[in-house]
Amino acid sequence: MSRPLHPRQDSFRIECKDPCSHARCGVLETAHGAVETPVFMPVGTAGTVKAMSPGALEEMGSRIILANAYHLYLRPGEAVLERMAGLHRYMSWNRGILTDSGGYQVFSHRRLRTIREDGVEFRSHLDGSLHFLSPEDVVRIQETLGSDIAMVLDECTPYPVNRERARSSMDRSLRWARRSKDRHRNRGQLLFGIVQGSMYPDLRRESLERLVEMDFQGLALGGFSVGEPKPLMYDLVQELGPRMPADLPRYLMGVGTPLDLLFCVRQGIDMFDCVLPTRNARNGTLFTSRGRLNIRNATYRTQEDALDPECACRVCRRFSRAYLRHLHVSGEILSPILNTYHNLYFYLDLMRKIRQSIASGSLLELENHYRDQYRAAVRR
Repeated sequence: MSRPLHPRQDSFRIECKDPCSHARCGVLETAHGAVETPVFMPVGTAGTVKAMSPGALEEMGSRIILANAYHLYLRPGEAVLERMAGLHRYMSWNRGILTDSGGYQVFSHRRLRTIREDGVEFRSHLDGSLHFLSPEDVVRIQETLGSDIAMVLDECTPYPVNRERARSSMDRSLRWARRSKDRHRNRGQLLFGIVQGSMYPDLRRESLERLVEMDFQGLALGGFSVGEPKPLMYDLVQELGPRMPADLPRYLMGVGTPLDLLFCVRQGIDMFDCVLPTRNARNGTLFTSRGRLNIRNATYRTQEDALDPECACRVCRRFSRAYLRHLHVSGEILSPILNTYHNLYFYLDLMRKIRQSIASGSLLELENHYRDQYRAAVRR
């Protein structure tokens, strides 16, 4: 798919491609450093990845995290972040930040909001105060935050939704995308458009084609993880991924499990975020090379084994399953810290292995290995 040339130097380049799929390794240049893709971005909604310090994220090799403009607009507020010279300085993080516009949060608080053509009116989930944000407001807020990548405001539809409603929502999101692009002033900040259209393939294709004409610096697939069956999500990503412009970073928002990442990388997706590794860590569910593990289970009460013998993170090198279970069932603060560190390390290490396997032409073998391990874990 062709697109008009952008006057700025291209920020994304492809380093190598997998010979048997649409997967590729690339480098995304941001104002705060280069990011190797495919990449997983830990979610730091309110300017912090829960239970993690910036130093811990740096130690495990994270080059970019995600924050949320909607939440940061409500607290601490745009004025505070402007006074503090932006989010990087505020949270002492000198690497990449992608800020989500808050479209999904508006969707999830649908009892508190009214969507209009000019923007979204909503009540704060914190104190009930009334607010209004236009697409232009959301761009301005993200410029104040100083994020490396900003997302346009979009309307995320629920699942299921009828075709008429999906069409209306998609068209509004496209109008908002154009307004966002026209308002964007920060030349050092990349602006990404978001493909919508619910689960209707032709609407998704139309949304993609119209966004390409607007000449964004990256494109995202939004509107997933809203209750749709996973096979349907896979079918749409399989169709849309290879259709997205090859010279732009391709971002799948809010997905997913390790097997999701492996599948979607093969469809040409470059960027991911998901709360799964951090949220599951706080609930005692840990990801390992042999599948998920529920550390609450009594079977681990006296196990001296490492959480994952194949993992090189400092949690697995130092602590036993028995101790991690003790911390969790005792409600100790250390439990979510160690669990989150491990889960995020696992995800980032998986992405490193994916990049290596693309370069060596062995991505399908890696996916099959993890699929076999996770299926075996269900039977165990």
